[in-house]
Amino acid sequence: MKALVVGGGIAGPATALALAKVGVDVTVLEAWPRGDGEAGSWFTLAPNGLHALDVLGARHLATALGVPSERNVMLGASGAVLGNLSLGVPLDDGTVALTLKRSRLALALADEAGRRGVEVRHGARVVDVSLAGDRAVALLADGSTLEADLVVGADGVHSVVRRAIDPTAVPARYVGLTNFGGITSNTPVAAGLPARQWHFVFGSRAFFGAHPTPSGDVVWFVNQPRPLITPDERARRSHEDWQGELADLFEQDAGPAAELIRSGRLELWADNTHDLPSVARWSRGPVVIVGDAAHAPAPSSGQGASMALEDAVVLATSLRDAGNVDAALAAYEKARRARVERIVAAGARSSSSKIPGRAGRAVRDAMMRLVFRHLVTERSTAWITGHRVQWEPSADRALPSGA
Repeated sequence: MKALVVGGGIAGPATALALAKVGVDVTVLEAWPRGDGEAGSWFTLAPNGLHALDVLGARHLATALGVPSERNVMLGASGAVLGNLSLGVPLDDGTVALTLKRSRLALALADEAGRRGVEVRHGARVVDVSLAGDRAVALLADGSTLEADLVVGADGVHSVVRRAIDPTAVPARYVGLTNFGGITSNTPVAAGLPARQWHFVFGSRAFFGAHPTPSGDVVWFVNQPRPLITPDERARRSHEDWQGELADLFEQDAGPAAELIRSGRLELWADNTHDLPSVARWSRGPVVIVGDAAHAPAPSSGQGASMALEDAVVLATSLRDAGNVDAALAAYEKARRARVERIVAAGARSSSSKIPGRAGRAVRDAMMRLVFRHLVTERSTAWITGHRVQWEPSADRALPSGA
């Protein structure tokens, strides 16, 4: 079987690794030229995602790039602790989660796919996908076409492949938050933040997260509630403009947020945050979508990459075990839809809590204390991070968690 995977982020190369593992001849088509892995900001990979990498024999890639993360500590604008939550159900070796740069992991996965015989083509932008009998045809921006037995759309929340499957598909939904990410190097603030923990602040005007690294840096992000940032606004505003505005948002709040932003470096800016509550069709003929193309959660869920990695494993095992492509894609969707839509809904609720309400800071902080004490707890979220995709019934078993 020949497959084309559209998208070279995390979902695309991971899906290619999974498909190659079941004997599929795979080519990854990535729109952008090969980068150096330094674009963009950091994220946290939950234990269910790390386990999926184990199954693919690729967890060592994330371990080499990441720093351990174990807990989230939530604070109000006054500095008062609102809650304290583990980052998930640990793997067998005790690992909870890893925080790392998204683009570095994507590049490492693509390179690993190449080492395993997958062709990875950069600068190959897919603009449409059509059907030709029982095969699929990808049209590239340069006018060339590629034909395959299967096309997998791993091309993100604004997926071209999703629109090819269903031209009437509901577009991604703006969740009311814009995203910024940065790093402050060699800062004394790092020593004052608990190691292996995210320091989250429900600020009076925006949401802030910071994580120290063993080298003395602090990686951080800001979720700012505001109207959608237009392309024109993004083009005419400098990094310095954005950075000054972000620091001002936290000037009146307790904690190091304003200092970290002012003395740091923006790596991601003016990113409008979207989610996909429910996509009616995941496949048409031999064309299917995975990851954010099928079920993008808000970043608040902490599950976007992990769900994509789970998808990769389930899609591959479905193709291995089903009698034909149609049956495989139906089995994949049946196995995944309920879980991922539930996670997307949870992420939307989490995002709404980052938007300061009219009731005032004190009321919100009191409500958040109750939420983290009774609703969002380690027990109530165990179904998310404790999930483990299986490679069975193949005799080729998942690698141990320490691989």
